[in-house]
Amino acid sequence: MIDCGEGVQTQMQKMGLSMMNIGHVFISHNHGDHVFGLPGLIGTMDLLGRTSELHVHGPLQVGDFIDYLLKTFYTDIGYNVIFHPVDVHQHALVYEDRSITVHSIPLQHRLPTCGYLFREKPGLPHIRREMIDAFNIPISQINNIKAGASWTTEDGTIIPHERLTTPANPPRSYAYCSDTVYLPHLKDVLNGVTLLYHEATYMHERAPRAEQTRHSTALQAAMQARDAKVEQLCIGHFSASLKDENALLREAQSVFPNTILANEGLVVSI
Repeated sequence: MIDCGEGVQTQMQKMGLSMMNIGHVFISHNHGDHVFGLPGLIGTMDLLGRTSELHVHGPLQVGDFIDYLLKTFYTDIGYNVIFHPVDVHQHALVYEDRSITVHSIPLQHRLPTCGYLFREKPGLPHIRREMIDAFNIPISQINNIKAGASWTTEDGTIIPHERLTTPANPPRSYAYCSDTVYLPHLKDVLNGVTLLYHEATYMHERAPRAEQTRHSTALQAAMQARDAKVEQLCIGHFSASLKDENALLREAQSVFPNTILANEGLVVSI
């Protein structure tokens, strides 16, 4: 889970998602609209009988918030909540498993803030079905061939790995840039990501207000996407004063056409 605002449990129920499947929560900063869902989420997980650890990543202030929750409200829950501090000034690896890596993205807001870059690890090539049939390759050898092995037929002919396989799918990536001023230098960190979420609180005509509140405009989010050569941009975090969110979309699309609006329940396939 990335950020945890109020209403998160209701939204998960609407979408048929199980909160018990969450192992890691990545928090961008300690403003209420990004963390006020954590108290209820932690408590409900305990009521449902959770025993596995819950890992929370974020700036140091988030750790203070969680420490207060555990000491005040959840002194006897049945599982461990483990906090991992993130240095908001460094683009660094903060989590890794066998399938993905997660790096922090230094952002600038009114509180210490970071975004997150999720990258899928490169997969193995695909073995061609017709080659399995043509050379009677046993199932036990398929993983070896995917890993780079060739195949030797009964008559001693070597079939090279490259002929037996097709390239793996390109690794996918998702970058999450929450509340932040426009930071042109991030184009190098975000270069080529599959999907970029970038806040777009204001229309560009209100750029001075965006700078004052440490937010970005839709035009700036689109400039970031264009300069980073991302595949798709999703903008969100719209000002409550805005009457027409589609105006933000039009502004962003004038610079980066492949832009969509974030909304409740949106599912994006990458």
